[in-house]
Amino acid sequence: MALLNILILLLAVSSAAVRADEDPFIGVNIGTDLSDMPHPTQVVALLKAQQIRHVRLYNTDRGMLVALANTGIQVVVSVPNEQLLGIGQSNSTAANWVSKNIVAHYPATNITGICVGSEVLTALPNAAPVLVNAMRFIQSALVASDLDRQIKVSTPLPSSLLLDPFPPSQAFFNHSWNPVLVPMLNLLQSTGSYFMLNIYPYYDYILSNGVIPLDYALFKPLPPNKEAVDSNTLVHYSNVFDATVDATYFAMASLNFTNIPIIVTESGWPSKGDSNEPDATLENANTYNSNLIRHVLNKTGTPKHPGVAVSTYIYELYNEDTKPGPLSEKNWGLFDANGDPVYILHLTGAGAVLANDTTNQTYCTAKDGADPKMLQAALDWACGVGKVDCSPLQQGKPCYEPDNVIAHSTYAFDTYYHQMGKSPEACDFNGVAAITTTDPSHGSCMFPGSLGRNGSSVNITAPSMNSTSASSSYRIYSNGALRSILTVIRVLICSVILPVERTEMFRH
Repeated sequence: MALLNILILLLAVSSAAVRADEDPFIGVNIGTDLSDMPHPTQVVALLKAQQIRHVRLYNTDRGMLVALANTGIQVVVSVPNEQLLGIGQSNSTAANWVSKNIVAHYPATNITGICVGSEVLTALPNAAPVLVNAMRFIQSALVASDLDRQIKVSTPLPSSLLLDPFPPSQAFFNHSWNPVLVPMLNLLQSTGSYFMLNIYPYYDYILSNGVIPLDYALFKPLPPNKEAVDSNTLVHYSNVFDATVDATYFAMASLNFTNIPIIVTESGWPSKGDSNEPDATLENANTYNSNLIRHVLNKTGTPKHPGVAVSTYIYELYNEDTKPGPLSEKNWGLFDANGDPVYILHLTGAGAVLANDTTNQTYCTAKDGADPKMLQAALDWACGVGKVDCSPLQQGKPCYEPDNVIAHSTYAFDTYYHQMGKSPEACDFNGVAAITTTDPSHGSCMFPGSLGRNGSSVNITAPSMNSTSASSSYRIYSNGALRSILTVIRVLICSVILPVERTEMFRH
């Protein structure tokens, strides 16, 4: 009888109508537990420079939503766990939340999904009874605003809800949560939404007490005799990620849901840990995330669902130095607060995402033959409104010589370019600047790009997207007060305003 049930279940999963017509994507989560959180325009500049087109926010921060407007970047926002009880008990509270945080920003900000809480069943179990109500109320508010077809509602769940996850064909959810999971899955199915899943092979590996090999957790290639085999399906698994995704599909099928697609809302690997966390290393983090990105974008799918997209959001964009818990909790980021990569991903030929994160360093310099007057105006803007620290250009400082507008502009342009995350739009300056791979540093004058490779860089808060006024520290670095005054007048008359573009154990 048990064998018959397994065969029926396998047949159901094999005939599942999980959508395979969508291209997979890689996105990033953006946490904010940083002592020096970059300005939203800096965050967006970094996203654009790295060609990241999908992001997940843990809230609905207005500054971020405004900065993301008109970028085309697809945004998933979140109802924080602490707001769940209020929203889950009041339809009007949910409607007000949608009006304030969604309708007010859409469609300029391309919001495509709403995470109602995060890992609520394990992180905030007392809110579990109202979770599905909160999702329904949010969905109803979207319907009332005619946004339900554009914006999907779901809730991220941890893979720890799976019991007996291997072999995947025998996986099932913790039955104690069925009173929540069944109506939730009904809602996801009826609205055409997706199952949001957080997968952390790092923790699976640590908690397995040696049962899970490190290479199996890291996506490293394995010979067939080292792969894990599902004894019921005879399907081979070469990594934890795929096995967990397929186990989730089987667990949903055991509850008679076979057509809900999965999207992975969190996955990653820490790059540093305490002395008792020896596998939280730069190399392991690089290996996992590089392999994950390639695996998702090559449209392989999973062994049981080949070709079915498993779009994934990497945890996370920045290292969060104020995150509580062990050292590893602070070191999941791809970048530090300055926008410098924590490690250089092994992504040669892997596509456009994070393509700028390579060993080929780029710089922004003044164009040869550019109009000196335009260069001076751009220099003045960069050292003023652009908030570039131009003090190294003062007499007696490392970058004063050579004392000419081309050399000084190049320093200011490159500094601004790097503080804006090396976005191509940040190296234009009305056509007088260009990107190059030649390091313009000279003598003791080291440019930000050169410093960044050694782990040091400038950290300047970007001005507002609409800022046109100079800061109190505005200075003009050129010979002669008269030339300075004339330049300011020229700037005002010509209106040269340059565009500013600028777990489960502890976290989850």
